[in-house]
Amino acid sequence: MDLRHAFALISLPLLAVQGTYAPRSDLDEGRYLQVLAAADARLKQNPSDALAWAAKSQALSALMRFGEANSAAQKSLEIKADLAEGYLARGLARAGNAIQQRNLGSLRGASNAMDDFRAATQADPNLASAWMSLGLAYEQLPGLLGGSTKKALACADALRKINPSRGDLLQGMVLSMNGRWTDAKGYFLRALSVAPNDPEIVYGYLDSLGSRTTRKAMGESLQRTELVSEAMRLSPFIKGRSRGLQAVCDALLDGGNPEASWKVAHDSLNRCDLPSLLKIQLGKIAARAGIHREEGLAYLDQVLKDPLEGGTGGTATVQWRRGQILKDLNRPDEARAAAQSALKADPRHPGAKRLIEDLN
Repeated sequence: MDLRHAFALISLPLLAVQGTYAPRSDLDEGRYLQVLAAADARLKQNPSDALAWAAKSQALSALMRFGEANSAAQKSLEIKADLAEGYLARGLARAGNAIQQRNLGSLRGASNAMDDFRAATQADPNLASAWMSLGLAYEQLPGLLGGSTKKALACADALRKINPSRGDLLQGMVLSMNGRWTDAKGYFLRALSVAPNDPEIVYGYLDSLGSRTTRKAMGESLQRTELVSEAMRLSPFIKGRSRGLQAVCDALLDGGNPEASWKVAHDSLNRCDLPSLLKIQLGKIAARAGIHREEGLAYLDQVLKDPLEGGTGGTATVQWRRGQILKDLNRPDEARAAAQSALKADPRHPGAKRLIEDLN
């Protein structure tokens, strides 16, 4: 879970204040900077706009600014206590903060997030994003904190009534997390048959196919073969959609074909909706595969100069990848500085910590 065309879209927030305000489609499409700008514009006109606070919160969570996101969500719920988008916003902020904390104490925050997701589905049973978030929370939290595969699958059933392909996506993800890849694949393929150009479905499918759990279920050799085959099959359907292209590139990289991964990202840069995602992807490929290092580093440097779209892992991820490449280029002082910048942005970032240890 992209800083997209922020300056080109600068006039849209002003128009949004005048007309009907419906940020959900932009949130679902990952246009987080646009959502943030539009919400701020509305809040200048009306600080009591609960939906604008909720939208702002969700955009901030995507930008890894979880403290600010939580505050905005709280304001939303103070203004309108039964707002589903407000509950979803607070749940996302709490969940993001819990993941970032990376310790056992953060599980309580994750449990509170699940409560918010549940409240969001009760306040608006047609809010698909809330069902998806609740289902994943049920599956990933331990039973003592309310986690339940049965409840996660029930969320998939509820979501299927609103959005059949997304319901199948959630069911496939839950089943794959349980090591039931054969069962999961059928749901993924059904979702893709209906919406092959939905980047979230492509991402969820390929990410699940490339997981460790799936590797145990099908074996590494077959998994790698399937990753490359399915990435190439799905690539034509998601042209210009950075989130889906990111999944295709990861699948090709994990499948042992880094040059193909690089080519997909590189060739799509000038005709995609979220360039920052693909620039970070190119840096990731360079860091992991050891190819095109100088070019990959240049793309990451560009990302740091431009507005960073949400859904990218934030500045910490960019600096960590820079540090990996700089280390491989035998520039240890710069690599160490990059790793320290990553830890400043996220003090618990495991990759940056390992990089510092390797450099010492």
